[in-house]
Amino acid sequence: MATITGPLSGEARKVVAEALQGALVDLIDLSLVAKQAHWNVIGAHFRPLHLQLDELVAVAREHADTVAERAVALGINPDGRSATIAGSTKLQQPEQGWIEDGKVVATFTDILEGVTKRMRERVAATDEPDPVTQDLLIAVTQDVEKQHWMFQAQR
Repeated sequence: MATITGPLSGEARKVVAEALQGALVDLIDLSLVAKQAHWNVIGAHFRPLHLQLDELVAVAREHADTVAERAVALGINPDGRSATIAGSTKLQQPEQGWIEDGKVVATFTDILEGVTKRMRERVAATDEPDPVTQDLLIAVTQDVEKQHWMFQAQR
């Protein structure tokens, strides 16, 4: 059986693997909770939030794929299985059922603040072991911070 190998080994590989897996979990679950809210948002601002949540889903999915493919390029197996995401997510989960538009804004402002914090920690952690991965995580962080701003501005 063929295997994929990469340029990192030892502690550098471990640090980068943890950063990429953590980012993957955040991004996959972000796409899921945003889609859940997209389907269940109600209120006077339904339409713009409905569309904004779809934009957030697209950003999260695009970056999740890039993060997973970076892991593979380094010989690291990404794990995006539903059980893994459910068991390791740190994202606040939106409430079940219809969610008022103001609650959606508040919830996603908080969710994105948490994701941003963890992404910045990953950026710092990958500085020394793998600047290429760090660069990828910087791009993810930039887009997550932009989404955070757009939700926060509606509070």
